[in-house]
Amino acid sequence: MKAIADDELIFEGPQEAATGQMTRLSPLVRRLIANNPSPFTFTGTCSYIVGEEELAIIDPGPLDEAHIEALLQAAAGAKIAHILVTHTHRDHSPAAARLKAATGAPILGARPYRPRAGFAGALKGLDASHDLAYAPDLALEDGARIEGRGYTIEAVATPGHAANHLAFALREESALFSGDHVMAWSTSIVAPPDGSMGDYMASLDKLRARGETIFWPGHGGPVREPQRWMRALGHHRRQREASILARIEAGDGAVPQIVAKVYEGLNPALVGAASLSTLAHLEDLVARGRIAMEGELGLSARFSAIGG
Repeated sequence: MKAIADDELIFEGPQEAATGQMTRLSPLVRRLIANNPSPFTFTGTCSYIVGEEELAIIDPGPLDEAHIEALLQAAAGAKIAHILVTHTHRDHSPAAARLKAATGAPILGARPYRPRAGFAGALKGLDASHDLAYAPDLALEDGARIEGRGYTIEAVATPGHAANHLAFALREESALFSGDHVMAWSTSIVAPPDGSMGDYMASLDKLRARGETIFWPGHGGPVREPQRWMRALGHHRRQREASILARIEAGDGAVPQIVAKVYEGLNPALVGAASLSTLAHLEDLVARGRIAMEGELGLSARFSAIGG
């Protein structure tokens, strides 16, 4: 991993992430990357195969027949015993039902998506990014363990990027499948109404208190120094919060005003995501009593300094 300056994050490059190529990562773990590259998925969704004679597939990915067939071929000669899902975004979970139909393996992991109440305007019912057909055989609670021949996987609740987000710890290798919560190539998107900045920061603290030595994320290559990287991610978010607070104190009370000043030079295609991320920070600041809000929580709300 590259060096991390005190005031910025420096993300890793492509990290041997070849779409459609099966890669052996460790004695127990292989990776296959789906062909769904984008500014939000990097080179594509990482599906992980854990085990040898008996397998767990983590995040089978989007509804892509070629990717599903490649996962089945990679499992040839072994039994797929578990299908695990970190969260229900459409780049992670839709293939689970097809794998279950082909193998009979149960779908385990994240609970189904539940719309979050209390948001205004366009944010109401904003569920297009979620796999609404997802139906697990068992929604795993924090600390639940799944055992297969040669592997033990622990569910770790990590809400923030999504309210139903889980990570999975592979105890035999001191490794963590971190989904979209912690990645080496980018910060995680935290977008209301489902995403919560307060939950995201709490989940970072939770993972920092654990002992895993390598993270395998939902997109991109490994996080090889996870404690140091998560400390940098937390610092980055606190710096972003400070920038947002400064704009509010300067009188910029609308999300578009704040985004224009805080994200100078941003690719226009990413303005929507930056607006939702800013709103996540603003929601958290309101909840902590740091700023005031007029109107319902949403992109059209107005924010001001306490007493301003």
